[in-house]
Amino acid sequence: MSAEARLRELGIELPEPPKPGGNYVLARISGNTLYLAGHGPNGPDGLIKGKVGRDLTLEQAAAAARLTGLNLLATMRAELGSLDRVAAILKLLGMVNCAPGFDNTPAVINGCSDLLVDVFGEAGRHARSAVGMAELPFGICVEIELIAEIR
Repeated sequence: MSAEARLRELGIELPEPPKPGGNYVLARISGNTLYLAGHGPNGPDGLIKGKVGRDLTLEQAAAAARLTGLNLLATMRAELGSLDRVAAILKLLGMVNCAPGFDNTPAVINGCSDLLVDVFGEAGRHARSAVGMAELPFGICVEIELIAEIR
């Protein structure tokens, strides 16, 4: 099943792609590789901010990572015209704004990873880093960048 068909089957409507927060582009293609800049959890109510383990629970942070994944998908679709052009998700870098002592960053970033596997199936399985940070831009709780192979 195609990624676009899978989105419809899952009842997922993608948001409008975010705007860059500085002097950079959200997406760049080189050959058959798509590079996406770091995206954050920007939803209808604005940015989800705070430190995981202090201001947000693990579950809230994983939901924010899923929202970030939806923003990544929106940017991919805007850049490529269709998510069906994605051959494979190659790599994620997930950064979590952590309170001291919070060390379950992989479980947070699973919110995005699970979404990508739901949408792309086996082609959505990827290499990944999930790291804790003392601060992230604008106080957001999670930032994720992505590299994909495209057709």
